Parts: sequence; C-alpha cells; structure tokens
Amino acid sequence: MQNPIDHKIDLNDYLNRGNLLTEQSNLASVDLDCLSTYELVRLFSSEDLIPQKAVSKAIPQIINAIDSITKRLSNSGKMYYLGAGTSGRLGVLDAAELPPTFCSSPELVQGIIAGGPNALLKSSEGLEDIGVLAIDELSKRGFTSKDVLLGITAGGTTPFVKHALEYARSCGGLTIAISCVPLEQAKLICDIDIRLLTGPELLTGSTRLKAGTATKMTLNIISTAIMIRLGKVYRNMMIDVNASNNKLVDRAIRIMNELTDIDRPEAISLLAKTNGSVKLALLMVLGELDLDSAKRLLIESNDNLRIALKLSCGT
Repeated sequence: MQNPIDHKIDLNDYLNRGNLLTEQSNLASVDLDCLSTYELVRLFSSEDLIPQKAVSKAIPQIINAIDSITKRLSNSGKMYYLGAGTSGRLGVLDAAELPPTFCSSPELVQGIIAGGPNALLKSSEGLEDIGVLAIDELSKRGFTSKDVLLGITAGGTTPFVKHALEYARSCGGLTIAISCVPLEQAKLICDIDIRLLTGPELLTGSTRLKAGTATKMTLNIISTAIMIRLGKVYRNMMIDVNASNNKLVDRAIRIMNELTDIDRPEAISLLAKTNGSVKLALLMVLGELDLDSAKRLLIESNDNLRIALKLSCGT
C-alpha cells in the first residue's frame, strides 16, 4: 500500500469545499458551546428528525438501487460498499452484519474502507485522497461487470470513492453513489445517484452526525430489502438466521414456534435434523415433507420458502 506521506497531491486537488451543504454552518447551533446539556440534547434530538425526511425524499432512487442490485446478486454478482472515514465504516458495518442475520456468504456483500481494517479503529483519513488505492482494492477482489459498487461519500468529493465509481463503471459494473450534497455541488459519475440532503451539521462539517445517520438508515433499508428479495425472509421472520450463539438458537426456535403449531422440543428436534436450517425445517412442517423432498423443493425454488410451499401443494 502506498504511504500517504509519499503521495504528492497536486495543488489543484485542494478544493474549496465551503460551498458544500455538509460543510456549511448551521444557524441553529451558532452558540453550540454555550448551551446547557439539556439544550444540547434537545437540539440534537430535534435535528435528528431531518435524516428521516432526507431518506424519504430519496425513495425513488433507493427503490431503483434495491431492484437493480437484487438482479445482479441473483445472477452471481457481488456488491461492494466503499468509502472513507465514517462513510467507509458504515459500509463495512452493514456488510459485516448480513452473514449472521441472513446466513449470506461473506463474499456476497463486502465493505471496503480507505486504509483497510486498521482504519476501523484508527483514523486513516489521509488515504481518502488516493483514488488509485480504491481501484487496487476492487481489482484485487476481482470486480467484474456482474458486480455492484455502492460508493459512499457524504460530501461527494472523496477521490477514493470517485475513482472507484469511475473504475467500476469502466468494468461494466452497476455503480451507485450515496452522498449528502445537491447534484450541482458535487457531480458523481454513477448509474444511480442517491442524495440524502440532511443540511448543515450542528457541529460544522461533522458528517458522522446527520449525514451518517441518514446513510446508516439507507444502507439498512437497501441491504434488508435485498435479502428479502433473495428469499431470506418469510413473512417478517429472518428464516436464514445463522444460529451461531445461544441468543440466535433461541430466536430460531421461536421462529419455528411462531410460524408452525409445533412446540419447543419439536422445533429443537427438527433444527437438529436440518443442521440448524430454519427454512428447511419450516418447509418440512408447513409443506408436510420429509427431509429429502424439502431439500429438493428448496433447490427447485431457488431457496425461496414461499415459492417452495406453493410447489409443495402439487407434490
């Protein structure tokens, strides 16, 4: 990895970012340092309603992203979140939470942060200016035209993200950007442009606040909706939960109890037969199938329980 100290930044790279919405001063907090603790908490609580509105205004673009990503992932593609600083950490967090929640492969959705894993705990902010590092990461991971890059940059100017989006697009991949500034303030070359306009931060320029909150909300919506579309949810239950600890084993049992008429001991017995697969156990009970027939139907239905149950009616 290139040492940022050795990287010579062209003077033209020193942009005046004062015009960016995320860098402007918030008139509601000009005396922030003089407020009482009560006033601080009230003010932050009030401002944190804004991210919800920002996400709501971006619903059309979010829908487009979900449907487009699902199509890619259903055809052997992978998705990469990519960002620097807070944006990068949010992407890595969302990617890391999917395997235990949905039993998805860690390869399916991956998080890339400028500076690598060390940047999750220790600031590596200088690396966000080196765009070639993002290209190196995508190339190393074998990014192809089947894949999706979701670049996250609150201010829309991060070279690490901008270069990655351009590279991914040149590969024929689907490119999506999430930022918190208007299009006229920062253009991003991508297929789907999600703008979460949360306005100036109470602490000027600190985009880990409202911008970060809106970004986290959006990533939660996108990734959860994709997993629903991929058949990892039945009704409102995470039927592909990875029962890897006591809490998740208990959750798996309770899902079985709630969706069927079997009791707890029976649920435990079925989960043992299916090697912990809630989905397979549910299909056996609801479809009145033996283990081998249930496995076959899940394969035929592309691992979708609701479709498998419809097929079971004809078996």
